[in-house]
Amino acid sequence: MTSYRIADAARLLGVSDDTVRRWIDHGALPVTGDSPARIPGAALAEHAQRLADAPADDSDPFSSARNRFTGLVTRVQIDGVMAQVDIQAGPHRVVSLLSAEAARQLDLQPGSLASAVIKATNVVIETPKEMRR
Repeated sequence: MTSYRIADAARLLGVSDDTVRRWIDHGALPVTGDSPARIPGAALAEHAQRLADAPADDSDPFSSARNRFTGLVTRVQIDGVMAQVDIQAGPHRVVSLLSAEAARQLDLQPGSLASAVIKATNVVIETPKEMRR
């Protein structure tokens, strides 16, 4: 059975270690009897799904896309008719290529709040070696 250290669980969920500890203290996440405490992978996955299923903000736009990463713009590189925009959304770095005109109209610049909305028909899944146990 896969299990995760508190720090790894926090990184995977995009929250602080203290938040994960509070969830454990309130019974929202179980831990194994190991020392240091570890969170069973299945329980962590269920918790992540509950977080994702939480009611959306009423101001969110309606969209068929299900992958939305809101974060801070960290880089905007405009070259000719195209632009590359980097967004840091929690532990996730999302890079988007869009027209230079769109980047200017959205007034994207480092420090701006933005959401990357992703809809794809092909998603590659990988697992890091250090997380396999």
